[in-house]
Amino acid sequence: MSRWGITLPLTGVPLTAHRSLVERLPDLGFTDIWSAETAGTDAFTPLALASQWAPTLRLGTAIVPVYTRGPGLLAMSAATIAELAPGRFVLGIGTSSPVIVNSWNAMAFDEPFKRSRDTLRFLRAALAGEKVTASYDTFSVSKFRLERPPVPPPQVMLAALRPGMLRLAAREADGAITNWLAPSDVPRVRAEVGPDTELVARIFVCPTTDAEAARGLGRMMISSYLTVPVYAAFHEWLGRGEALKPMHDAWAAGDRKGANAAIPDSVVDDLIVHGSVDACRERIAEYQAAGLDTPVIAVLPTGEDPAALALSLTPPG
Repeated sequence: MSRWGITLPLTGVPLTAHRSLVERLPDLGFTDIWSAETAGTDAFTPLALASQWAPTLRLGTAIVPVYTRGPGLLAMSAATIAELAPGRFVLGIGTSSPVIVNSWNAMAFDEPFKRSRDTLRFLRAALAGEKVTASYDTFSVSKFRLERPPVPPPQVMLAALRPGMLRLAAREADGAITNWLAPSDVPRVRAEVGPDTELVARIFVCPTTDAEAARGLGRMMISSYLTVPVYAAFHEWLGRGEALKPMHDAWAAGDRKGANAAIPDSVVDDLIVHGSVDACRERIAEYQAAGLDTPVIAVLPTGEDPAALALSLTPPG
C-alpha cells in the first residue's frame, strides 16, 4: 500500500477547527495522520480527536520522547489511542533532544540508545497485556500490567538517524522514523534498515514560489535543528559535514545571524521542499521513488491558509 501522511495539528489552527480538514483527508488520498511533541500540543490528544473524525486513517506519533513520561504512563497513553483506533495506531518513540528532555522537562538525558531499547522492550510486553517485572539497563519496572490492554496491540516504531539506532529499529521495532533528509539520502538510510522495515520520514514543505522567503524560513529551521549534536552527527554521516561547518562555527561563536547566512542554498533546497504546490507534490514523490515508504508532510507557514495548503498537497496521480 502506498502511504501519504500529514503532520497535525497545523500551525495557527485551533485543534477543534481541524475536524472538517481531517474528515476530507481520506477522499483526497491521504492515508496517515502523524502528530509531534515539542512545546505545543502533546502527541496523543490530536490523535484522539482524529480517531473519531476519520475512522479509516492510520494515526501515529512522531515522536513521543522516551524520557518525559514514565514507562507505565507511556504504555497507558498508547493503549488509550489504540483502543480508540483499533489496528490503526502506531506508537512512534524516540530520544528527542537534551533541550526538550533536560531543559524543558527536568529529566536527565542519559544513555539514549539504551533508554530507547529498554523502552521499546518494555512497551512490547506491556502493550501485549503482559505483567511486567523487569530490570532494564536504564530503569526497572515491578508488577505493571495494563488494565485495558489494546486488541490488537499497536505497532511500535523507533525514531532513528544513524546506523546503530536504525539497525535497532529494524531488529526490534515495527519501523523506523526519521527526518531532515533529502530524497538522495533515502537509499543510505534504507540500506541500514533493510528492504522489509517500514521507513517513515517527516518532510518539511513550504508551498510557495517565493524561493527567498522559503529559504529564509528554511535557514532558521536548519540552524535551530542541525546544530543539535545528534542532527549534526546525522548530517556528517550523510556527507554534509563540510557544507554545514561554517554554520556550526558561527553558531558556536554565538553568531545566530551569521549561522543562518552560512547555510548554502543547495543545503536548504535539499532539506526543505518548496515551490508551487505541484512541484512540492512531485518532490515528495521523489522520496518514495528513492525508497521511503511513508512521507509525512509538515506544512510550513507561507501566509496562506494552512488548511487549504495541506489539502492541496495530495498524492500525485
